[in-house]
Amino acid sequence: MKKRVIILDTNVLLHDPESPLHFANENVVIPIQVVEEVDRFKRDPGEKGRNARRVSRLLDNLREKGNLSSGVKINNKFEGTIKVAFCRKETTDRLPSELSDSSGDNKILAVALEEKNTKILSDFPEVVVISKDTNLRIKADAVGLKAEDYSKDKVSLDNLEKGFREISSNSDEINKVQKDGFIYLRDIKSKFEPSLVSNEGVILKDNLKENHTYLTRYYQSEKKLVGLNYLRRSNLGKVKPKNLEQSFALDLLLDPKVQLVSLIGKAGTGKTLLALAVGLHQVADENIYERLLVSRPPIPLGKELGYLPGSLDEKLAPWMKPIIDNLDFLTSPKSNKNGEKIDRKERDINSKNSWEDLRGIGLLEVEAINYIRGRSIPNQFILIDEAQNLTPLEVKTIVTRAGEGTKIVFTGDPNQIDHPYLDSDSNGLTWLAKKLHGQKIIGHITLSQGERSDLAELAADLL
Repeated sequence: MKKRVIILDTNVLLHDPESPLHFANENVVIPIQVVEEVDRFKRDPGEKGRNARRVSRLLDNLREKGNLSSGVKINNKFEGTIKVAFCRKETTDRLPSELSDSSGDNKILAVALEEKNTKILSDFPEVVVISKDTNLRIKADAVGLKAEDYSKDKVSLDNLEKGFREISSNSDEINKVQKDGFIYLRDIKSKFEPSLVSNEGVILKDNLKENHTYLTRYYQSEKKLVGLNYLRRSNLGKVKPKNLEQSFALDLLLDPKVQLVSLIGKAGTGKTLLALAVGLHQVADENIYERLLVSRPPIPLGKELGYLPGSLDEKLAPWMKPIIDNLDFLTSPKSNKNGEKIDRKERDINSKNSWEDLRGIGLLEVEAINYIRGRSIPNQFILIDEAQNLTPLEVKTIVTRAGEGTKIVFTGDPNQIDHPYLDSDSNGLTWLAKKLHGQKIIGHITLSQGERSDLAELAADLL
C-alpha cells in the first residue's frame, strides 16, 4: 500500500501538537507558512500558546535527527516522514488567479498543489489537506485537492450511549429489588444486548403492568442491579428529580465512588443545576469535599481574560452569569422562617450574600479554566460547565489535575458549540463520554427532557 502525502494546516497542530506523529506511515508535509503561524501563537498565555510551543519543540527535536527540508523519519518502526516545505514563487503560480498569493491559507494550498504535481510525476499516491477550517477544505476541493477534517479524536455523537436503558422484567423481580435493595443479574429472566456496563442506569419495566417500573444502577463488580440508594438517602432541598433521566444523573452525582460524571443535554434539561446542587450539598452539608470549584471555557468573550479591564472578579462576572443565576436559585430562600414570602428585591440581596458567603469562607471557588491547568486539586467537587467548547486535549489536561478525593463533573450540549474548530463529534465532552464509558469510576447520562417553560422547550427543539 502506497503512502499518502498529508498537508497539515495550522489549526490541526494547535488542536493536537502531536498530530504529525499520528500519521506514522504517511509522508507529512508542514508548509513553512504553518510554522510561521504557529510561531505567532507561542507567546499566548492560554492553551493555544502552550500547544504552539509544543509544536516548536517537536519540530526542533526532529531537526536534530535529520534535514527537515528533505524529510525526517518519524521513528525507526514506521516508514513515515515529516518535512517542512517552502512556498516559492513558482509554487504560488499554480494557484487560480482568483486566489490571492498573499493569503496564508492559499499558500498552504499552493504547497499542496506543488506536492501533488511532484507525486504525479513520480507515480506517488494522493495528496490530502488535513484542516479543521471548513473554508480551507472547500477551497482545497475547488482546486482539485482531497481535503479532510482531522479525525483522530473524533467520535460520533449519534452513537454515544445514553447511559441508561429499559429491561423487560416482572412483578417478582421488581418486588425483590424493592425489598432487598438489589437483584443479581443472573436472577433476571429476560435477555438483553449489548451487555450492561458499569454504572449504567436500568429501568426495570413489568411486562404485564405498564406503569410498574423501578429505577436501578448496574454494579459491574458485583454483577447486580441496585436501587438508586444515593438519591433516596439524600435531601437536596428544593432540587428534586423531575424525570427518570435526572434521577439517574443525581444518583451518579451523589455517589463519591463515581469520580467523574459527564452530563450531556440541551438547554433546560437541568444538567448544570443538578451538578451545582449536589456540589453545594456535599461540600456545605456533608463535608465530603473541601470546596466546590466551578469553571467554564471563556469562548463567548472572544479574548483571553488577562486582556480584559478590571479585577478578576469583574472579568469573570458576565462570563459566569449563568452559573451565578443557578447559585442564586439554590441558595436564596423564597420565604422567611415564619413562612412569609420574601420580597423579590430583598431575596436578591439575600441570595447574593448567601453564595458569596460560601465563597468568602472558602467553600465555593469560581475560577477561569486557564487557572485550573497546572494545579493538583485534591478533595474538591469540580464542575466544568459548557465543556463542549473544550478540545479533547484540554479535557485530558483538566482530568489529570484531579488529586486524591476529587470528583469532576463535565456538563454541556455538543450541538451548541462556539469554538470555531470544534463540532459535535470532535469536542472534548463527546470524546470524554465515549472514551471513558463503562469504567468503574465513571458515569454518563444523556438528558433529553427539558424542564424549563413550554416556550423554552419549544425553542430548544424547533429553532
